[in-house]
Formats: sequence, structure tokens, C-alpha cells
Amino acid sequence: MTPAWKRYLLMLSVSLSLPVLAQNTFSSAVQVEKAPPASVKHWNDEKAEMDSFISDLIARMTLKEKIGQLDLQSGGHAVTGSVLNDDYMQQLREGRVGSVFNAYGAEFTRELQRIAVEDTRLGIPLLIGLDVIHGHKTIFPQSIGEAASWDLETVRNGARVAAREAAAEGINWTFAPMADIARDPRWGRVAESAGEDPYLSTAMAVARVQGFQGDDLSQPDTIMATAKHFVGYGLAQGGRDYNTTDVSEHELWTTQMPAFKAMVDAGVATFMTAFNDLNGIPATGNKTLLTDILRDQWGFEGFVVTDYTAINELVPHGFARNEKHAAELAFNAGADMDMVGRVYINYLEELVEEGKVDIAKIDHSVRLILEMKWRLGLFEDPYRYSDIEREEKEILSQQNLESARDAARKSFVLLKNDNQTLPLNEKKIDSIALIGPLADSKRDTIGNWVIAGDGRDQPITIKEGLEARLGNKVEINYAEGATSAYLVDEETMATHGGKTVSFVLEDDSSLKSNIQDAIEAAKKSDVIVMALGEEQRMSGEASSRVELTLPGNQQRLMEELKKLDKPMILVLLSGRPNDLQWADKNVDAILHAWYPGTQGGLAIADVLMGDYSPSGKLPMTFPRSVGQVPLFYNQKSTGRPYDASNPNQRQEHYTSRYDDSANTPLYAFGHGLSYTDFTYGKIKLSSNTLTMDGEIEVAVKVTNSGDSAGEEVVQLYTRQLVGSITRPVKELKGFQKLHFEKGESKEVKFTLTAEDLAFYRAGLNWGSEAGDFYVYVGTASDNVQKAEFKLIDK
Repeated sequence: MTPAWKRYLLMLSVSLSLPVLAQNTFSSAVQVEKAPPASVKHWNDEKAEMDSFISDLIARMTLKEKIGQLDLQSGGHAVTGSVLNDDYMQQLREGRVGSVFNAYGAEFTRELQRIAVEDTRLGIPLLIGLDVIHGHKTIFPQSIGEAASWDLETVRNGARVAAREAAAEGINWTFAPMADIARDPRWGRVAESAGEDPYLSTAMAVARVQGFQGDDLSQPDTIMATAKHFVGYGLAQGGRDYNTTDVSEHELWTTQMPAFKAMVDAGVATFMTAFNDLNGIPATGNKTLLTDILRDQWGFEGFVVTDYTAINELVPHGFARNEKHAAELAFNAGADMDMVGRVYINYLEELVEEGKVDIAKIDHSVRLILEMKWRLGLFEDPYRYSDIEREEKEILSQQNLESARDAARKSFVLLKNDNQTLPLNEKKIDSIALIGPLADSKRDTIGNWVIAGDGRDQPITIKEGLEARLGNKVEINYAEGATSAYLVDEETMATHGGKTVSFVLEDDSSLKSNIQDAIEAAKKSDVIVMALGEEQRMSGEASSRVELTLPGNQQRLMEELKKLDKPMILVLLSGRPNDLQWADKNVDAILHAWYPGTQGGLAIADVLMGDYSPSGKLPMTFPRSVGQVPLFYNQKSTGRPYDASNPNQRQEHYTSRYDDSANTPLYAFGHGLSYTDFTYGKIKLSSNTLTMDGEIEVAVKVTNSGDSAGEEVVQLYTRQLVGSITRPVKELKGFQKLHFEKGESKEVKFTLTAEDLAFYRAGLNWGSEAGDFYVYVGTASDNVQKAEFKLIDK
């Protein structure tokens, strides 16, 4: 018997055009030019043929089958692999399942597709999704670490490797990249972000979309990307996950929207709604966001999926009376697919009968989802993603592992390096004390959001990496020394009953014993390398913290080791900026390694031993203490700014400052050292004036003046001195990551136009304003040279 999906390919008839929703105008003054259809530019489909096929298919579907396409349910995991519950498998056989996630493996996903296309009435293939965040089986650095590389090609390649591995196992959809701007390190999901800056975050988001989706979405080694979380999720009040976001429209459009608009222009296939209440309206029920802006203004042609149970959560938000009302609000707002909540399955048919949801709108949402199945090539060959032979070839291949190792090295940020403590010279030392709870922890090496990643056997730890690099040439004296868990008392333990976070009681006698073991290991060693930080569970979703200090007794461990008066190196594993005040004052060198991934230990050994010179730069400001949060480089001046460099202001009381802390961060956005030195010449401008239709070239000579080769991220910032609304003190407008041989000089050039200087002006209209500007070029946001130019109307 011919499978249903093949039968319907033969039933193509007269081409029917895609229904067009009425064009709505955003209620605010913001007007964004509609982008060209993304499908024409990126999805490489035969639109007329597709429209005809899908129109015919929709005409044959029952309402229950249509609603099934709008529902996304989760699989599970068992010892034998992925599983789906019996009810869901029955719905699949009835043709009422259109998508599933948390199911992977070529054999299992192939069987799911077989049921969908051969055992059902219409034979519609499945979308199969998974959180492929920073790698599938080969795990790359945590997203914040990838952003710290400031290397777009490396980030693009990481997503490409992840797509190839995932696609071979039957996955055709990932819920990444996350483009939320993160300015509060208490929020755990900064680990999944690209940091605090809209320019850098936009570049990273687009690179990831390109990596996942490739040049042609119909190729079997690509997967659909998801732009998430739309929008404002990263500005949750108090840094507490899922919390309310209340921001001005200027802030929303200036910092939160750019990356999402850029992903639409890059052809991202799907969008995900945010959990948060945005200015009083939860994002999942916000028609202005999901229809007026995303569809009508930006021209997005893919489909919108909610986050996990986000529709159900409209009820506790106080936005919907009950789940039926929530289904009505979310669907009519523009949420095409319900993730896990089952409210569409339970209530959409009833809402259609009551006239509260238009069947034409359901047809339109179904069409959007079927179009993506067409563009993925699933109607042509539903088994193209479930390839056992390709699975064996791709998963954890040597090429993929080498890419992950290289990405990890590039992600590390050398925060401090007094007296050239690093790199270590194996010819000058006989022994290393490797101390810390994260030195030999495989699970913490790969970080969080690694659904399919092996956290037990595959990751190479710091200890294993150093042993592989040094062999018998240098003795490694290892001791755990401390815990990476929270220290609590009995009462606190009771309040956290059942939560999957590690706790250790403060009076645990083993803590003192661990520290003593570490001291003994350090006494017989030439240098101390401490692998400290946060367990991977302390970062990521639902992992907010009120303190940024290192957990457990790690601070006590560092203080005791300091008494030995030996060189101390801190290798930090963490998914967020931490409070490193004490370490900055007392430790000789600090290397931030984030969560480096499958090859993390080898990459760390490469950098510690000088086989690779660190080149990462911070994508997020490190505060001196949590009391400064939120702290970010592109802040605005105040009417009473405090200038610490001005001796006349140091004692001035009535300025914007703290009584007990400097205003400045511990480590600024863009900061990152190298094993070599880079010298910057004076900025040269091609002109001191820039016209509205012209351009100006910014050039600077950069020289590697140190003793070894290395990479430098040359950063360009601007400042508009006066505007119709107040302007940031600096804004990133460009960067280039370049390799320099020892002694090599390069003239680094940037081009600025009036469009690069545009912003949302008073009245929320987009454009540039004539006036005076500073342009800065340098190695970090707080280490730059300055030149001046004017933007003129002529």
C-alpha cells in the first residue's frame, strides 16, 4: 500500500495562495518597515506548489486533526531510550499528533515517523524537537561562554555541528537561540544568553540561526531554529526567574527587540513566547507582540510556539479566568502551537463551536506548521532525519570533538594575570596542586541544558586534561578541598525540601577535613591551581541566586591556601558573573572557563600550559558585589555624574555614587587579557564630519608588542553627546577578532554610517540626529582611545 504522504503528493491540484491576515498598526508610535518574506530569501521552497499541496491537505483534515497539529507534547527518557506515554501514542495513531519533543535517536524517531505517515488517515509527518542549546551529543561551551569568544564563525560552526548531530538522530527542530538581554547576574539564565549588549547578542543570535538552519532548510543536516523568548524575559525583576518585566517602550525597542528582528530577517523558522508578564500583559497572550509586530510589521512567516505550559500560566498571572479562557486569549493573540499545556487539545474545538475562535485562523496556524514540514522536506521523505548510518558517523566524531575543543579555548577569559603567572612552564615546575570540587567533575564540565549530552563518561575534566597534557613530566597532587554546594543550617534545609539543589550543613565536619587535605596537597606542590565555581545546576532556568559569592566553603579554602604564600591560579567554572573581589585582590591569575563542554579539560590544559593564548572577552559586566546589580557598560549619565578620575569630585557628596563602593565594575564589559600585549595607535578618521547619506572610516594601528602570537578583539564604541532622549555613555557598534603574530601590526578599519548611529528618538520613531559624537576604539569598554566627529544634516 502506498503511504498516505506519498498519495497526497500525487493529489496536487490548483494552486491556492496563502491566506493573508489583515495588516494591523502597532498601537504605539513605533513603525518598523516590513521585511521581505523570509521564505523567499532563506527557505528555498517552491511556494506555489507548496501552497497548492497544503491547501488540499487542510481541506481534507477534521477539526480534531487540525488541532492536533497545534499541540506539542513531551516524550520522556528511560533506560532503553526515549519513550512516549500510551495516551500520546494512541493519539499519534489517530492522526492527532503533529509534533513531539524530547524524543531522539534515529531508530526511535524513525518509528514515530512511520506511525505518523503510514498508520494514520492523512499520513502527515512529525516535527521532532529538542533543546539543542550548546551542542547535541558533542557539547560546546555554555552559550554565555560561546559569546565570550566574540568569534562569530566559531559560534556558527558550533550550531552547525549540533545541527548535524541532532538531525542524524531524527531531530528537525531546536529551541534555540535565546536572545534575551541579560543584565542581572542573579538570573540563572544568563548562562543561556549572549550577555548584556544588544549589538553583540544580535550578532550571536544570527550566527546561531545560520548554523542551525544552514543555507537551505531542506537539507537533511539542518534543523529549524527558534527565536526565544519573545520578549523581555531577561529583565525579570529582582533577577528572579519567571518574574514580572516592567520596562519602558524605549528600553524594550532599544535593547530587547533588535536581536529578534534580526533573526526574522535571517529567516528563523519559529518563535517562542516568553513566560513573563510584560508591562501588565503576559507575552504569551500579547497580540501586539505576536501579531501586530511579529507578523504585520516584521513580516515573520514561520510559526509561534509557547514556552512550556505558558498558556496555562495565564491563569496564575491573573490574565485569564481559567484554562479555556487562556486558550482563547493565547490563540487569538497569535500563539500557533501549545507546548505541553494541552489547552488547545482540550478547549479549541469548543471555542470554535462557541464562535470565540475563528476556524479560518486555525487553518492559518495549521498552514504555517505544515509549511515548515514541507520546507524541511518531510513530505518528500519523512525519514530523512532518522539516519542510523549518519548517526554513527556524526555523533562525537573526531572532527566535532576538535571543534568543541577549539570553541572552548576561544571562550575562556583571562581576567587577571599578575607577574605572568600564566602560562605555566612545565620546565620550571615539578608539581601542581589541583584543588577544588570542579576539578574532576564531569557533569559540571559540560554545564546545564545538555539534554542528550553524556555527563557521566564522555566529558574530559580539568584533572584528566592536565594528566593527558603533562603525563609524567609534572606531578599533579589532587584534592577536592571544598564543596560547590550551598552551605545552610537545619532550618534552611527544611524550607528547601525536595528541591534538586545540593546543600551541605555548615557544621559538616568533613568540610574541615577536605580543606586540610587540600592544604597538604598544596604544601608539596610548586603552584596551586584551584578549580572552583558553581555546580552546573546553580545556573540555568529556575536557578536564580540572591548572592554572587562562590558557594560552599570555597572562600574559606582560598583563604587557607593563601597562607602558604605560593602562586595561586583560579580556574572558574560558572554560568554567570560572580563576586570575585577577594580573588581579584589575592589570587595571582584568574581564568574564567564558564562550563567548557565535552572537551573542556583538554581546552583548559591547552590554555594553562600556554599551547593557546586566551582571547575571550567578557560579554557581561562583573560587578564588585551584588549591591551594584544591575550594572552594565552602556548605562546613561545622570544629572549628577560621579567621575572617580577627577580629584575634585572624589569628596563630592551630592553625586550619583555609593558610600561604600566604587561605581565601577570589577571587570568591565569587553575585558579579557592575553599572554601577549597589544598596543593601539591613535584613531584616524577619514573625516571629522559625517553626512546623513555618507560614511566615515575609523582606522587604528594595532601591534602585537608582546612575546608570543595571540588574538585580539578590537572593539569600536560610539557616544552621542546630546539627543532628543538621553543617550548611553557608550554603545558597541563593531568588533573584529584578529590573529597577530609576534611583532605584527595591522591597520584595523571600521566604517560608520548615519544608520549605525540611529536610535529610537523621542516619540519612538527610528532615525539619526545631527550632533557631536565620540568614537572609541580599544581592547575593552573601559580601555579605549577617543576621537570626535560631527553628524550633519547636509
